[in-house]
Amino acid sequence: MKHTDTQSQSTPIALYLFSVIVMVALIVLPFLTASGAEFAGADEAGSEAVASIAPDYDPTWIQNIWEPPSGETESMLFALQAAAGGVLIGYFFGYKRGQKRTAG
Repeated sequence: MKHTDTQSQSTPIALYLFSVIVMVALIVLPFLTASGAEFAGADEAGSEAVASIAPDYDPTWIQNIWEPPSGETESMLFALQAAAGGVLIGYFFGYKRGQKRTAG
């Protein structure tokens, strides 16, 4: 009986260790493989692709409603949006887990 207890305890530890190794690899590998690459957004790449496909396209038919005053403000708003999404996803999973606990 103790063998199954030890096995059930070691499995989550091995899973956590494997997950940490994978996360570290996903963070480090891009820096090692693309050390000279430019890490930039896709805004300019998209407009350049449209210009190369359709040179006569005029994108001035639409304008921004509001433009952030600086790049730092834009980054902050993006981070807040990502945090809000993370909170919503976390709440959903917590809510579903609570439903399973009360149901069974």
